[in-house]
Amino acid sequence: MDQKDLFSGHARLYATFRPTYPEDLYQFIFSHLRQRDRAWDCATGNGQVAQFLSRHFKNVFATDISAQQLREAIPANNIRYTMGAAEQSGFEDDQFDLITVGQALHWFDRDRFYEEVNRVGRDKGLLAVWGYAMLSIGDPIDECLIDFYTHVVGPYWDGARKLVDDRYRTIEFPFEELTPPEFSIAVSWDRDRLAGYLESWSATQKYIQTNGVNPVDALIHSLEKHWPKNTAKQVRFPVFMRLGRIRKS
Repeated sequence: MDQKDLFSGHARLYATFRPTYPEDLYQFIFSHLRQRDRAWDCATGNGQVAQFLSRHFKNVFATDISAQQLREAIPANNIRYTMGAAEQSGFEDDQFDLITVGQALHWFDRDRFYEEVNRVGRDKGLLAVWGYAMLSIGDPIDECLIDFYTHVVGPYWDGARKLVDDRYRTIEFPFEELTPPEFSIAVSWDRDRLAGYLESWSATQKYIQTNGVNPVDALIHSLEKHWPKNTAKQVRFPVFMRLGRIRKS
């Protein structure tokens, strides 16, 4: 199975509006590491995770299949960005103390990726994969968002999206697994920020390409009676994680 690239066409939109992951998620991962020499952030996108890791590791290697995404990536002196597939990274054996995948594992050929993890990861290193589920603001706005997610752009989601809806609980994860606590992303957004985020969805972009109309406009208009313009509301994303230790013997 080829790795899917559904974000190159709107890389700048993705980089601008995607939420950032909470620091306590990283600190939980770090608490289980033996050393912080080298990390690989796979499917780095705009380099959000790589940039955070660069403050805690000597060297960070970040890969993505999208040249457009990498052009939006956040630079740092100890980050090396390269184009590369998750399943065939090109790295040498036994390189990494930590391998991370944020909001992307569902796009991979996971069997081949896990083989690559076992090859390039160091013994007793970690594989951390995570994502975030559907946002919540509170009723009646949530009812409108769920209808948009399910019925308006729902038919345009790739089938792999179901793994995110299942919070990765149904995927095979052949590593010595560690149990994480619950995490969440909490942000304060106005309607325009919400609109930008919804427009960054791959399903929304496919809807626009197919129909020539941006469906977010109608949704935001429907929210006006519940959400005055230039008024901020609290937005919450549940974050889920699978964390596993690599064993070479």
